[in-house]
Amino acid sequence: MFKGTTILAVRTAEGVAMAGDGQVTMGHTVMKHGACKLRRMHDDKIIGGFAGSTADAFTLFEKFEAKLQEFQGHLARAAVALAKEWRSDRVLRKLEALLLVADKNQTLIISGVGDVIESDDGVAAIGSGGAYAQAAARALLRNTNLTPADIATEAMKVAAETCIYTNDHISMETL
Repeated sequence: MFKGTTILAVRTAEGVAMAGDGQVTMGHTVMKHGACKLRRMHDDKIIGGFAGSTADAFTLFEKFEAKLQEFQGHLARAAVALAKEWRSDRVLRKLEALLLVADKNQTLIISGVGDVIESDDGVAAIGSGGAYAQAAARALLRNTNLTPADIATEAMKVAAETCIYTNDHISMETL
């Protein structure tokens, strides 16, 4: 598990929203409050967020964008290709980050051990506050008629109230 962030994606028939907190932590010190850990890719058709080391995540985003180009924007194929390279490459294998990516049809978590995971219910989260945000989003999804963006915002607020490595400076991207 990575300390220092929460990234959450919520998907419904209305679309997908991805939210991330802004806190950057080094050890036990908050270094920054308003970082953006989300990125639009492939002509704004794909959104992604990261948890873990920033430099490692930027390296992975660059690799992922290259895979998206190689596979003409096909999210699952690009994710599997990245996970395979990440796991087998001696240098990439040492990168400490997770990616959460989404397009209009799928949401995937990509890890360095070769995992490419799609949630069953359209809610996925990574980072130290991910479990809190995911639980809150699932409860809101089942019991309200809120939009994906509103669910993500409220769930991120719950994570910020619970996880010491997550704050309430929320960035949001939607498709």
